[in-house]
Amino acid sequence: MFWKAVLLSAVVAAVPSYSADFKTAADLRDHALTDNTAWTTLESLTTEVGGRPIGSPAYDRAKEWALNTLTKLGFTDIKVETFEKDTWQRGAESAEVVAPYPHPLTIIGLGNSQPTPRKGIEADIVVLKSYAELLAAPLGAFKGKIVVVNQPMTRTQDGSGYGAAVPARNGNAEAAKRGAVAYLVRSISTSENRTPHTGATGGPGLHIPTAALGVPDADLLEHMAARGPVCVKLNLASAIKPKSTLWNISGEIKGSEKPDEVLVIGGHLDSWDPGTGAIDDGAGVSITAAAAHLIGQLPKHPKRTIRVVFWGSEENGGSSEAYLAAHKSELDKIVLAGESDLGADNIFKLELPPAASASPDFAGLPTLLAPLKVIVAPTAPTHAGSDVEGLQGAGVPVVAFHNDATRYFDYHHTADDTLAIVDPAQLNQNVAVWASTLYLLADSDIDFRAKPK
Repeated sequence: MFWKAVLLSAVVAAVPSYSADFKTAADLRDHALTDNTAWTTLESLTTEVGGRPIGSPAYDRAKEWALNTLTKLGFTDIKVETFEKDTWQRGAESAEVVAPYPHPLTIIGLGNSQPTPRKGIEADIVVLKSYAELLAAPLGAFKGKIVVVNQPMTRTQDGSGYGAAVPARNGNAEAAKRGAVAYLVRSISTSENRTPHTGATGGPGLHIPTAALGVPDADLLEHMAARGPVCVKLNLASAIKPKSTLWNISGEIKGSEKPDEVLVIGGHLDSWDPGTGAIDDGAGVSITAAAAHLIGQLPKHPKRTIRVVFWGSEENGGSSEAYLAAHKSELDKIVLAGESDLGADNIFKLELPPAASASPDFAGLPTLLAPLKVIVAPTAPTHAGSDVEGLQGAGVPVVAFHNDATRYFDYHHTADDTLAIVDPAQLNQNVAVWASTLYLLADSDIDFRAKPK
């Protein structure tokens, strides 16, 4: 009944100021705020599959879940595109202060870390207050030591604090060059609790056993080291599974007039293993699938095709390159790309390709999104998601939806990344922004590659 009303209102309600169909976009916006598709999709994924690290049995279950979900939501031309990658598998992990003040430490191994010997590593630590301090140290300065970098992360709305802090997670190679036998890093986190945050590690060069510390434990080690030598014992077990079969899965809402012109959107279905991957990135998968599904329920689809991709290896890389390789022959037909991968809290800013920003067809977009408290920025997007980097680098224009990341890095890559931290109202705000904006972009005739006059 709802979409019958949309069809009728589209006939009787003209919007003379713009050629774009803002009435339908507004109806999509309002309907999305009360629709439960994203929530039920996310609940299903986190309950029935859980955490989905690449190469794991849960990852394989996620493939079947994805196929069933896309089918149920009405997508067509559903495809599984496979690629191979060695995958890191977590084993048992522990750490403790042996002397002078015995104390258990909360740690989590970082992806791609080398394992310790079976009996572990026991060594004195050296605590550095920043990653820059590690880089400034001469080669061989920490021979036989466990290096600890205790650099806090700054809380920001746009997530820029993460970009500034995350190089420290890749400090194991630099610590190894300076003689370290293991590397511990303060979790890349804005939280003050003891839950450690995982993530991938390993820059070019030497590698040593590497783990993240809970934030209070990193501070505790600094306090202890200020009093004299501190000895820590570290045990990390892990293994590499060679040539795991990974995949990108996609489904489409076919365009009504220009079906060969495609907008590529989505989220990544892989996740880290401590939690259930709700905000990273089950939310992005659910938001983009729900937005496209709602558009697919319209009496008439927009002109261009919307393709939703569940990318299969973002956390450890590979899905962006694999998707680009599989679609090189249609790059000129991919008119726009974007990804949802910063949780489920409210979108506060939208960035469009310059050709869209300059077009009169989108002059009404700020008014459309104003009730959702979204800024339509005059700036062009520089980054729209790790999984569309390959497409963007190949010349495909991108659109960027910026989530409020103020609390995202309290939970990111932790055991607390669960459905419990997702706010249904904010999740629906995401769907409303994506659905209404995506509809206008897909129904447009604009060449988003064109340079504004």
